[in-house]
Amino acid sequence: MTDMKIQPINAQVMKVACSNCNLRELCMPLGLSVQEIERLDEVVTNRRKVKRGAALFRNGDRFNALYAIRTGFFKTCVAAEDGRDQVTGFQMAGEIIGLDGIVNDQHTCDAIALEDTEVCVMPFDRVEELSREINGLQRHVHKIMSREIVREHGVMLLLGSMRAEERLAAFLLNLVQRLHARGFSQSELILRMTREEIGSYLGLKLETVSRTFSKFVDDGMVEVKQRHVRIVNTEALAALVNHPSECQ
Repeated sequence: MTDMKIQPINAQVMKVACSNCNLRELCMPLGLSVQEIERLDEVVTNRRKVKRGAALFRNGDRFNALYAIRTGFFKTCVAAEDGRDQVTGFQMAGEIIGLDGIVNDQHTCDAIALEDTEVCVMPFDRVEELSREINGLQRHVHKIMSREIVREHGVMLLLGSMRAEERLAAFLLNLVQRLHARGFSQSELILRMTREEIGSYLGLKLETVSRTFSKFVDDGMVEVKQRHVRIVNTEALAALVNHPSECQ
């Protein structure tokens, strides 16, 4: 835990920070009264800074909090039977991480920072308590959990029925859409994860990921310079995902 810094915050500072945070609409419920927002401010007890490569939590750790990502990227992963890490997801600023621990009161995966990150810590017992008083918060927690279920179903579909080109196209489109919701470009992104990590998530070998990127470049769909990706033809990528039979 030496590489994780905990920064306590008093309620007044937290109130100002949450009210002015440009990610609040992504990780907090909408339509709450001023009084309810003030109650929510009390839930966030501190912030944590997690260095690149360090773990926010690990498989088997006791679950006691949800985390709202303020800055940076995480990957979640589990150890495969052959000892390698299997990437199960990528999370970015404005998203909630830690839901995996709710079922059995312990985390079922590792959450590793892909860059220097900062999270807001929300003790789950306080979230539950406040959810009973604020209907909007309860609905929001249910929505987050439902979104996670939908995401997992989407990944199963991705891995079960899509070719390599379709998987990578769906991944890039989803990533840029999520980034755009946070005020970033609709067509350009910096990949915080390696191609090997992308392959692990998509069920593809590293060579296949690299070859598919090259094919997208040759077909004029994307431009790639190391980790910088610019989507040149969004419609063509979308056609791969939505009409795979026409693109074979």
